[in-house]
Amino acid sequence: MSIKFAHANLISRDWKKLSKFYVDVFGCVVVGPVRRLSGPDVARGVGLSNAYIEGVHLKLPGCTCGPTLEIFEYGEQCAESVKFANSSGITHLAFEVSDLEGVCASVILCGGAMLGRLSSIPVEGVGLCTFVYVRDPDRNIIEVQSWG
Repeated sequence: MSIKFAHANLISRDWKKLSKFYVDVFGCVVVGPVRRLSGPDVARGVGLSNAYIEGVHLKLPGCTCGPTLEIFEYGEQCAESVKFANSSGITHLAFEVSDLEGVCASVILCGGAMLGRLSSIPVEGVGLCTFVYVRDPDRNIIEVQSWG
């Protein structure tokens, strides 16, 4: 048996706006065509009747052949509460960067927001991690980190 991590998915109310944020701020690159998925096989697979999905896959910085970040928009979405750092389930994506303050400025300029403030913690056997949590335009949490 072979297992390989393929992608992480973000569902957005505006996949074009959210994918542009990840391209502009983190240097992600669109790979493959725009996906427009519907029909009985899609509905059966995702467990929703009449599902219509549209969006793209983004190549993540530092990754040459996967995994990707999949940003999709459903034709019909349910309302959901905003996640916080201590919410159950998957709560954030993380990007290692060389210029934390520059990336934080780009996050704000491109429609995101700061969630926390820059902080540094020593990680025994690894080094000093300087990090902060921010939000993308859809209020998903992103950890931006730098190691020294």
